Amino acid sequence: MGEFELIDRFFRRARPAPRAVPLGIGDDCALLAPAPGMQLAVSTDMLLEGRHFLSTVDPSRLGHKALAVNLSDLAACGARPVAFTLSLALPSVDESWLEGFARGLFALADEHGCELIGGDTTRGPLAISVTVFGEVPAGQALLRSGARAGDDLYISGTLGDARLALEVFRGALTAPAPVFELARARMEQPTPRVALGQALRGVATSAIDVSDGLLGDLGHVLRGSNVGATVWAGSALPLLGVREKAGDPGDLPDEARQLEFVLAGGDDYELLFTAPQARREAVASAAAASATPVTRIGRIEAQPGLRVLDGQGREIRSSFASFEHFA
Repeated sequence: MGEFELIDRFFRRARPAPRAVPLGIGDDCALLAPAPGMQLAVSTDMLLEGRHFLSTVDPSRLGHKALAVNLSDLAACGARPVAFTLSLALPSVDESWLEGFARGLFALADEHGCELIGGDTTRGPLAISVTVFGEVPAGQALLRSGARAGDDLYISGTLGDARLALEVFRGALTAPAPVFELARARMEQPTPRVALGQALRGVATSAIDVSDGLLGDLGHVLRGSNVGATVWAGSALPLLGVREKAGDPGDLPDEARQLEFVLAGGDDYELLFTAPQARREAVASAAAASATPVTRIGRIEAQPGLRVLDGQGREIRSSFASFEHFA
């Protein structure tokens, strides 16, 4: 099967393009037409086998994740998805793999009205690169640089599940099948919080998606906004969604490891955001409108630095290193 036959069979779709895409697949360039008063939000992520995903992952889940990690960036910007490009390096043409990958990819794309408009294919070690395009009203994009002293600090969903699954894969932990399967789904098929991001426009002062770990990504916000923060690591943190599947505490790692997974685990793709205390009701409304749970986990402060407090208000001195590619 040649390159163009592969594209036609698995990635070209015979249907009318949306208004924002006057020209999609089939020419040297695609054309996008943002609505009046809108700005384009653009993000690119690359996934490499062995670095970002395991060779055992179901191709449908991998197709989902390849797009989800980019949609998560749009969510953090408060943007509505419009279109995306896909570049694939494939060691060979595996039709069964391609069918599954395309199925998962397009299921999520259709859920968010996001049109595939082009890309590239080549032979090589398995690698996936997606660039996504979104629309956001001019001047309303959520940025990392808007947090202010006194703001509340929030996180969507739960954290740490993907890291738990990774440790089981590594053989460093064991977990009952129901716990592992739920954690594995969180790692391989994350939920981009697109609706929440759009609902937070005009409410949140800053936002970022948690891909490399809560504390590491919060650090980007603090540096961008020139502020500090305190995180309440006691009962305020939403620990491990898989806890509900655990039959007893012995089904999970000890509390210290759970805290490590939550604070520095990565691959969560939840939204971390700040908002003024006076907008707490608006945050609750945004969470309800998007059917997304959010939890207030700390506050932004004028004093530089990041402080993590336990349930008794004592500072936790342990170092929680988030993921970094070249560390």
